[in-house]
Amino acid sequence: MDVYSVVYAVLLCTLVVHSKPTLRKERVHHDQAELSERPHEDNNSFKYDHEAFLGKEDATTFDQLTPEESKDRLGKIVDRIDSDVDGYITTSELKAWIKRVQKRYVYENVAKVWSDYDLNKDDRVSWEEYKQATYGYYLSNPEEFEDETDQFSFRKMLPRDERRFHAADLNGDQTAEREEFTSFLHPEEFDHMKDIVVQETLEDIDRNGDGHVDEDEYIADMFAHEDGGPEPDWVKTERDQFSDFRDLNKDGKMDQEEIRHWILPKDYDHAQAEARHLVYESDQDKDQMLTKEEILENWNMFVGSQATNYGEDLTRNHDEF
Repeated sequence: MDVYSVVYAVLLCTLVVHSKPTLRKERVHHDQAELSERPHEDNNSFKYDHEAFLGKEDATTFDQLTPEESKDRLGKIVDRIDSDVDGYITTSELKAWIKRVQKRYVYENVAKVWSDYDLNKDDRVSWEEYKQATYGYYLSNPEEFEDETDQFSFRKMLPRDERRFHAADLNGDQTAEREEFTSFLHPEEFDHMKDIVVQETLEDIDRNGDGHVDEDEYIADMFAHEDGGPEPDWVKTERDQFSDFRDLNKDGKMDQEEIRHWILPKDYDHAQAEARHLVYESDQDKDQMLTKEEILENWNMFVGSQATNYGEDLTRNHDEF
């Protein structure tokens, strides 16, 4: 199936999904999820730190390496973290690395579809390439889409995508390199795209076009009351949520700032806290920065190995007995 057929199929599937009467949509984007399911313990286990620094899968891979192999790979990672190549790892550089690791699934998703959009294989995606790959079939055969609901029509989606593409195109050259294209496909993951996320959410829910979201529109986004029966309890709870926590200025509707407060909550910054923790524990000269030598000196806090894994297994087995 070519990319045009895929897009059309996805569109039709979306129409089917949104027609369900009790669908409860998840609009809230939590930017600061926990970095690991493991507890953050100060018992020399460092499992939480390993998964925060490497991601769960790579942390498991490192556990199978010898200490020498682990330290060698860690050294190469440090070089990648040092974005300004000044020989020092700052808290902000470490935080940026941790956040990127935790968003790895996003980059993997983009890598899988990159070739579908980079039509001329120049390692960039232009707006024209994206438009052709996504909307080419529609633009060539518009009569096939005349009966689609306006909310999900390509005619509405195309200008919306163009606006989002321009927001992601930070240098304004009408093309997107991989990072920019990633922010285009996954805007909720990037700070400079948050205004677009808020604007698109407002447009999705604001049925009367007054630039606000009232309580009925808020509920209609989650629940289509088609059978005329009583509302489920969760809908009543959401009505209370709207009046108590969504409508902050109590004017009966949400504006863009109230929508931002709802869908982009300011959570605890786990990445910042972990970066500070790693710097504090490894910063031998207390200059609030890390050299590669300082990181490698405390390597088992950042990555595991066969040796550290074996030692933890011995401790765990001993405790069990």
